[in-house]
Amino acid sequence: MQIALQLVGGLILLMLGGEMLVRGAVQVANRLGVSPLVIGLTLVGFGTSTPELVTSVQAALSGSPGIAYGNIVGSNIANILLILGIAAIITPIAVSSNALKRDSTIMVLVTVVFAIVAALVPMGLLAGLVFVLALAGYIFAAFWQERGLAAGALDDAHGAAFDKSLALQEADPALKAPSEIGRSAFLSILIAIAGLALVVLGGNFLVSGAVGLARSFSISETIIGLTIVAIGTSMPELVTSVMAALRKQTEVAFGNVVGSNIYNILGIGGFTALISPTNVPSEIVRFDNLIMIGASLVLVAFAFTGRRISRREGAVLVAGYAAYVALIWP
Repeated sequence: MQIALQLVGGLILLMLGGEMLVRGAVQVANRLGVSPLVIGLTLVGFGTSTPELVTSVQAALSGSPGIAYGNIVGSNIANILLILGIAAIITPIAVSSNALKRDSTIMVLVTVVFAIVAALVPMGLLAGLVFVLALAGYIFAAFWQERGLAAGALDDAHGAAFDKSLALQEADPALKAPSEIGRSAFLSILIAIAGLALVVLGGNFLVSGAVGLARSFSISETIIGLTIVAIGTSMPELVTSVMAALRKQTEVAFGNVVGSNIYNILGIGGFTALISPTNVPSEIVRFDNLIMIGASLVLVAFAFTGRRISRREGAVLVAGYAAYVALIWP
């Protein structure tokens, strides 16, 4: 009972704290005159990845690399097979944007690089620094792309980083038009700080519950991280992608998943390695990283053939996730 309360309570605190943190930070940035585009690509874009970040860092610091990296890899697998599969079943997802095609290629590239690095060397300070700098470069490139679109200099559609932030803004109107909310800067800072505290507390509860669950049932911490923890911390992506599908904003749903996977590997993987260097568990290196690569390639194949992901293909993705969980669960 205590373990269940830790797991459920931790997830609730992560979701609530993450929302408060992003809302408060966006309000502060808006009052400081930060560009809405910068806010969207950074603060809002990172919003749905906050639960994964805090959980992975706390797990690594607690000596549970299986939960830390299982959360990252499992979240990416769930994003593609489960979340995008459900979104495609709701509404077939059109993929006609050249920008999204480029982002899909980047997603596959960083996935392969992560798998190679994890297999050859520990995820230490150097690897973490390279990953974080790569994410900064990706966001910077996305910023210039979106600026070109706003100025009419480019004809391409928005990229995945923009769609990731847009998906959260559409799900939360308070983020869509922050300037319309009358709130003092001091109160916004307090909300952001309170949100950060809740996220940290929720991450601690979730990691403790996951470790307790693994020990109680003699299940590998890695499996718990790949499944229960990963699905739990991916709830923001599920909500935002499903809402985008229901609104027929199918490219936003696709970009949200692609952008989240890039953020997860480069951002969460990078910061986790910087804060708590450790080896990626061998079972993830030998099997789950390969599944993550395979799922990414299948997604790209579905997206590029016919420039859409049909309901049938969405069902294949969801069935693939069910098969994956059944295969790794003891």
